[in-house]
Amino acid sequence: MWGPKLFCLTKVKQVALFFPIQYTIMINQIVIIGSGNIATCISKAFKSKGLEINQVYSRNLAHAVELAELVSAQAIDDLTKINPNADLYLIAVKDDAIEYVSNHLEVKGIVVHTSGSTPIDVLHKHKKHGVFYPLQTIKKEHQPEFITMPILIEGNHEFELKALHELAEKLSGQVYEVTTRQRQSLHIAAVFANNFTNHMLAMAKQLMQDNELDFELLKPLIIRTALNAVENDPLKVQTGPVMRKDSATIEMHLDLLRNKPTYRQVYEMMSQSIRDFHSVKYQ
Repeated sequence: MWGPKLFCLTKVKQVALFFPIQYTIMINQIVIIGSGNIATCISKAFKSKGLEINQVYSRNLAHAVELAELVSAQAIDDLTKINPNADLYLIAVKDDAIEYVSNHLEVKGIVVHTSGSTPIDVLHKHKKHGVFYPLQTIKKEHQPEFITMPILIEGNHEFELKALHELAEKLSGQVYEVTTRQRQSLHIAAVFANNFTNHMLAMAKQLMQDNELDFELLKPLIIRTALNAVENDPLKVQTGPVMRKDSATIEMHLDLLRNKPTYRQVYEMMSQSIRDFHSVKYQ
Protein backbone atom coordinates (compact mmCIF):
# COMPACT_ATOMS: atom_id res chain seq x y z
CA MET A 1 0.00 0.00 0.00
CA TRP A 2 2.77 2.44 0.84
CA GLY A 3 5.08 1.23 -1.88
CA PRO A 4 3.64 3.06 -4.86
CA LYS A 5 3.21 6.30 -2.92
CA LEU A 6 6.78 6.25 -1.72
CA PHE A 7 7.99 5.55 -5.23
CA CYS A 8 6.04 8.47 -6.63
CA LEU A 9 7.30 10.82 -3.91
CA THR A 10 10.91 9.84 -4.61
CA LYS A 11 10.41 10.44 -8.32
CA VAL A 12 9.06 13.91 -7.74
CA LYS A 13 12.05 14.78 -5.57
CA GLN A 14 14.45 13.64 -8.30
CA VAL A 15 12.73 15.83 -10.87
CA ALA A 16 12.90 18.80 -8.51
CA LEU A 17 16.63 18.34 -8.03
CA PHE A 18 17.27 18.69 -11.77
CA PHE A 19 14.74 21.42 -12.51
CA PRO A 20 16.60 24.43 -14.00
CA ILE A 21 16.74 27.53 -11.85
CA GLN A 22 15.53 30.64 -13.71
CA TYR A 23 17.79 33.68 -13.24
CA THR A 24 16.77 37.10 -14.50
CA ILE A 25 18.54 40.45 -14.36
CA MET A 26 16.10 43.35 -14.22
CA ILE A 27 17.44 46.74 -15.26
CA ASN A 28 15.63 49.65 -13.63
CA GLN A 29 18.32 51.88 -12.09
CA ILE A 30 21.00 53.25 -14.42
CA VAL A 31 24.18 55.26 -13.97
CA ILE A 32 25.32 57.26 -17.01
CA ILE A 33 29.05 57.86 -17.38
CA GLY A 34 29.56 60.69 -19.83
CA SER A 35 27.63 63.82 -20.77
CA GLY A 36 28.08 64.13 -24.54
CA ASN A 37 25.80 63.40 -27.48
CA ILE A 38 25.12 59.71 -26.88
CA ALA A 39 24.97 60.03 -23.09
CA THR A 40 22.45 62.87 -23.33
CA CYS A 41 20.14 61.34 -25.91
CA ILE A 42 20.13 57.83 -24.47
CA SER A 43 19.55 59.16 -20.93
CA LYS A 44 16.50 61.08 -22.11
CA ALA A 45 15.26 58.01 -23.98
CA PHE A 46 15.64 55.79 -20.89
CA LYS A 47 13.90 58.39 -18.74
CA SER A 48 10.97 58.58 -21.17
CA LYS A 49 10.46 54.82 -20.74
CA GLY A 50 10.17 55.07 -16.98
CA LEU A 51 13.71 53.97 -16.12
CA GLU A 52 15.55 55.72 -13.31
CA ILE A 53 18.74 57.58 -14.12
CA ASN A 54 20.38 57.48 -10.70
CA GLN A 55 23.58 59.40 -11.44
CA VAL A 56 25.36 61.22 -14.25
CA TYR A 57 29.16 61.35 -14.15
CA SER A 58 31.37 63.72 -16.11
CA ARG A 59 34.89 65.01 -15.50
CA ASN A 60 33.33 68.45 -15.97
CA LEU A 61 30.82 68.87 -13.16
CA ALA A 62 28.93 71.61 -15.00
CA HIS A 63 28.31 69.20 -17.88
CA ALA A 64 27.17 66.50 -15.45
CA VAL A 65 24.78 68.96 -13.80
CA GLU A 66 23.35 70.03 -17.16
CA LEU A 67 22.42 66.47 -18.12
CA ALA A 68 21.43 65.40 -14.60
CA GLU A 69 18.87 68.18 -14.40
CA LEU A 70 17.23 66.90 -17.59
CA VAL A 71 16.74 63.40 -16.18
CA SER A 72 16.34 64.10 -12.44
CA ALA A 73 19.64 62.48 -11.47
CA GLN A 74 22.54 63.22 -9.15
CA ALA A 75 25.52 64.89 -10.85
CA ILE A 76 29.03 63.78 -9.89
CA ASP A 77 32.57 64.32 -11.15
CA ASP A 78 34.32 61.66 -9.06
CA LEU A 79 34.28 57.99 -10.13
CA THR A 80 34.70 56.88 -6.53
CA LYS A 81 31.31 58.41 -5.71
CA ILE A 82 29.42 56.23 -8.16
CA ASN A 83 26.62 54.20 -6.61
CA PRO A 84 27.90 50.58 -6.58
CA ASN A 85 24.40 49.07 -6.44
CA ALA A 86 22.78 50.26 -9.68
CA ASP A 87 21.60 47.74 -12.27
CA LEU A 88 23.46 49.19 -15.25
CA TYR A 89 26.50 51.41 -15.80
CA LEU A 90 26.52 52.88 -19.30
CA ILE A 91 29.92 54.23 -20.36
CA ALA A 92 29.41 56.80 -23.11
CA VAL A 93 32.83 58.46 -23.38
CA LYS A 94 35.54 58.69 -26.04
CA ASP A 95 36.82 55.29 -27.11
CA ASP A 96 40.31 55.82 -25.71
CA ALA A 97 38.85 56.55 -22.26
CA ILE A 98 36.54 53.53 -21.94
CA GLU A 99 39.09 51.13 -20.46
CA TYR A 100 40.36 53.74 -17.99
CA VAL A 101 36.85 54.43 -16.75
CA SER A 102 36.03 50.72 -16.54
CA ASN A 103 39.14 49.97 -14.52
CA HIS A 104 38.21 52.65 -11.99
CA LEU A 105 34.69 51.38 -11.37
CA GLU A 106 33.92 49.27 -8.30
CA VAL A 107 30.34 48.20 -8.98
CA LYS A 108 28.06 45.18 -8.93
CA GLY A 109 25.75 45.77 -11.90
CA ILE A 110 26.22 45.28 -15.64
CA VAL A 111 28.88 47.57 -17.15
CA VAL A 112 28.45 48.41 -20.85
CA HIS A 113 29.98 50.79 -23.35
CA THR A 114 28.34 52.38 -26.40
CA SER A 115 31.24 52.26 -28.83
CA GLY A 116 31.02 50.81 -32.32
CA SER A 117 34.68 49.87 -32.57
CA THR A 118 35.86 49.07 -29.03
CA PRO A 119 36.03 45.34 -28.10
CA ILE A 120 33.85 44.05 -25.30
CA ASP A 121 36.99 42.71 -23.60
CA VAL A 122 38.05 46.17 -22.36
CA LEU A 123 35.38 45.69 -19.70
CA HIS A 124 36.76 42.31 -18.58
CA LYS A 125 37.33 43.54 -15.02
CA HIS A 126 33.60 43.28 -14.38
CA LYS A 127 31.84 39.96 -13.90
CA LYS A 128 28.83 41.28 -15.85
CA HIS A 129 29.58 43.38 -18.90
CA GLY A 130 28.51 44.04 -22.46
CA VAL A 131 27.96 46.50 -25.30
CA PHE A 132 24.94 48.71 -26.02
CA TYR A 133 25.64 50.38 -29.38
CA PRO A 134 23.03 52.64 -31.02
CA LEU A 135 23.68 52.71 -34.76
CA GLN A 136 22.89 56.29 -35.67
CA THR A 137 24.55 59.66 -35.99
CA ILE A 138 23.55 61.46 -32.81
CA LYS A 139 23.69 65.11 -31.76
CA LYS A 140 22.29 66.10 -28.40
CA GLU A 141 20.67 69.21 -29.87
CA HIS A 142 18.18 66.92 -31.64
CA GLN A 143 16.66 63.95 -29.84
CA PRO A 144 16.57 61.05 -32.33
CA GLU A 145 13.74 58.56 -32.82
CA PHE A 146 15.06 55.50 -31.03
CA ILE A 147 12.14 53.32 -32.11
CA THR A 148 13.56 53.04 -35.67
CA MET A 149 17.21 53.06 -34.61
CA PRO A 150 19.13 49.75 -34.73
CA ILE A 151 20.66 48.91 -31.35
CA LEU A 152 23.45 46.34 -31.38
CA ILE A 153 24.12 44.45 -28.19
CA GLU A 154 26.72 42.03 -26.88
CA GLY A 155 27.01 40.35 -23.48
CA ASN A 156 29.67 38.25 -21.82
CA HIS A 157 27.06 35.75 -20.58
CA GLU A 158 23.56 34.66 -21.58
CA PHE A 159 21.89 36.40 -18.65
CA GLU A 160 23.56 39.76 -19.34
CA LEU A 161 22.70 39.46 -23.03
CA LYS A 162 19.05 38.76 -22.23
CA ALA A 163 18.87 41.73 -19.86
CA LEU A 164 20.41 44.05 -22.45
CA HIS A 165 18.06 42.70 -25.13
CA GLU A 166 15.03 43.47 -22.97
CA LEU A 167 16.38 46.94 -22.19
CA ALA A 168 17.06 47.71 -25.85
CA GLU A 169 13.56 46.58 -26.83
CA LYS A 170 12.15 49.28 -24.55
CA LEU A 171 13.72 51.85 -26.86
CA SER A 172 13.87 50.28 -30.31
CA GLY A 173 12.05 47.89 -32.60
CA GLN A 174 15.38 46.88 -34.13
CA VAL A 175 17.61 45.03 -31.67
CA TYR A 176 20.44 42.81 -32.91
CA GLU A 177 22.87 40.53 -31.09
CA VAL A 178 26.30 40.74 -32.74
CA THR A 179 29.89 39.81 -31.99
CA THR A 180 32.66 42.34 -31.49
CA ARG A 181 34.04 41.56 -34.97
CA GLN A 182 30.64 42.04 -36.59
CA ARG A 183 30.10 45.33 -34.75
CA GLN A 184 33.53 46.63 -35.76
CA SER A 185 32.85 45.73 -39.41
CA LEU A 186 29.49 47.46 -39.23
CA HIS A 187 31.15 50.51 -37.73
CA ILE A 188 33.54 50.70 -40.69
CA ALA A 189 30.59 50.44 -43.08
CA ALA A 190 28.83 53.20 -41.14
CA VAL A 191 31.86 55.47 -41.52
CA PHE A 192 31.63 55.03 -45.29
CA ALA A 193 27.86 55.46 -45.37
CA ASN A 194 27.69 58.42 -43.00
CA ASN A 195 30.96 60.20 -42.20
CA PHE A 196 32.60 59.98 -45.60
CA THR A 197 29.34 60.75 -47.41
CA ASN A 198 28.78 63.84 -45.27
CA HIS A 199 32.34 64.99 -45.90
CA MET A 200 31.79 64.65 -49.65
CA LEU A 201 28.72 66.85 -49.30
CA ALA A 202 30.76 69.42 -47.36
CA MET A 203 33.32 69.43 -50.18
CA ALA A 204 30.52 69.83 -52.72
CA LYS A 205 29.09 72.77 -50.77
CA GLN A 206 32.50 74.45 -50.70
CA LEU A 207 32.85 74.06 -54.47
CA MET A 208 29.44 75.67 -54.91
CA GLN A 209 30.34 78.58 -52.65
CA ASP A 210 33.68 79.09 -54.40
CA ASN A 211 31.78 79.58 -57.63
CA GLU A 212 28.99 81.74 -56.17
CA LEU A 213 26.38 79.00 -56.45
CA ASP A 214 23.66 78.15 -53.93
CA PHE A 215 24.01 74.76 -52.23
CA GLU A 216 20.20 74.50 -52.44
CA LEU A 217 20.64 73.56 -56.10
CA LEU A 218 22.17 70.23 -55.08
CA LYS A 219 19.62 69.24 -52.43
CA PRO A 220 17.10 67.52 -54.78
CA LEU A 221 20.00 65.48 -56.20
CA ILE A 222 21.27 64.60 -52.72
CA ILE A 223 17.82 63.45 -51.61
CA ARG A 224 17.26 61.38 -54.76
CA THR A 225 20.71 59.79 -54.41
CA ALA A 226 19.96 58.76 -50.82
CA LEU A 227 16.56 57.37 -51.78
CA ASN A 228 18.05 55.41 -54.69
CA ALA A 229 20.61 53.88 -52.34
CA VAL A 230 18.08 52.73 -49.72
CA GLU A 231 15.38 51.64 -52.18
CA ASN A 232 17.75 49.72 -54.45
CA ASP A 233 21.10 47.99 -54.46
CA PRO A 234 23.63 50.88 -54.50
CA LEU A 235 25.82 48.82 -56.80
CA LYS A 236 23.09 48.86 -59.45
CA VAL A 237 22.26 52.57 -59.38
CA GLN A 238 25.76 54.01 -59.79
CA THR A 239 25.88 56.73 -62.45
CA GLY A 240 28.36 59.37 -63.58
CA PRO A 241 31.16 59.92 -66.09
CA VAL A 242 33.15 56.86 -64.99
CA MET A 243 30.19 54.55 -65.64
CA ARG A 244 29.66 56.25 -69.02
CA LYS A 245 33.36 55.90 -69.82
CA ASP A 246 33.35 59.65 -70.46
CA SER A 247 37.10 60.35 -70.38
CA ALA A 248 36.71 63.86 -71.80
CA THR A 249 34.48 64.99 -68.93
CA ILE A 250 36.76 63.42 -66.34
CA GLU A 251 39.80 65.21 -67.77
CA MET A 252 37.89 68.50 -67.83
CA HIS A 253 36.92 68.07 -64.18
CA LEU A 254 40.49 67.30 -63.18
CA ASP A 255 41.70 70.39 -65.05
CA LEU A 256 39.16 72.58 -63.22
CA LEU A 257 40.48 71.16 -59.95
CA ARG A 258 44.14 71.85 -60.76
CA ASN A 259 44.32 74.54 -58.04
CA LYS A 260 42.62 72.30 -55.49
CA PRO A 261 45.04 69.39 -55.01
CA THR A 262 43.06 67.72 -52.22
CA TYR A 263 39.83 67.83 -54.25
CA ARG A 264 41.68 66.55 -57.32
CA GLN A 265 43.21 63.67 -55.34
CA VAL A 266 39.83 62.65 -53.92
CA TYR A 267 38.22 62.88 -57.37
CA GLU A 268 40.90 60.64 -58.91
CA MET A 269 40.77 58.15 -56.03
CA MET A 270 36.97 57.89 -56.11
CA SER A 271 36.92 57.56 -59.89
CA GLN A 272 39.44 54.75 -59.75
CA SER A 273 37.49 53.06 -56.97
CA ILE A 274 34.30 53.15 -59.08
CA ARG A 275 36.24 51.70 -62.04
CA ASP A 276 37.61 48.87 -59.92
CA PHE A 277 34.34 48.18 -58.14
CA HIS A 278 32.36 47.95 -61.36
CA SER A 279 35.15 46.50 -63.50
CA VAL A 280 34.86 49.41 -65.91
CA LYS A 281 37.48 49.08 -68.63
CA TYR A 282 38.41 51.86 -70.99
CA GLN A 283 39.44 51.20 -74.58
